[in-house]
Parts: sequence; C-alpha cells; structure tokens
Amino acid sequence: MAQVLVRNIEDDVKAQLKRRATLHGWSMEEEVRQILRDAVVEPGRAPVKLGSLVAARFTRIGLSGELPELQGQTAVAMDFGK
Repeated sequence: MAQVLVRNIEDDVKAQLKRRATLHGWSMEEEVRQILRDAVVEPGRAPVKLGSLVAARFTRIGLSGELPELQGQTAVAMDFGK
C-alpha cells in the first residue's frame, strides 16, 4: 500500500480530524483514509454501501429475501448442539 505524508497542517485542522475520528470510533489515520476515499468517488456515482456488498456476496449462494431489521434487539447466540 502507498503512503502519503502531509506537512504543515494547521493545528485546528488536526484537532478537528481527531474529533471526527473519535466520533467515528477509529484512529485519526483511518479518518483521513475515509475522507480521501470519499473525495475520489467519481461524481454521479454513489459509493457502495456495506449492506449492498453483503447482499451481493450472498446472492450468489441463494440469498434472495429481505433480511429483518435487528436494531434495538438483543443478540442471541446460536445453539450448535454442543
């Protein structure tokens, strides 16, 4: 993977990057990577969402129905008969 070094970033810009990274729950370095990824998306082309990627992957093996929303529900472990 390539590396980019950016010098002479203003202190307030660095502080704002740090705040954004904290809000997203990742490092400042990952925040910058995300910003750069978003910046190079071709105009008129929407970025692919994670759910769409997952659905596309499972379509090939038979997933055809809608998945239920699980927001606010408690996760229950699967019983594998052990």
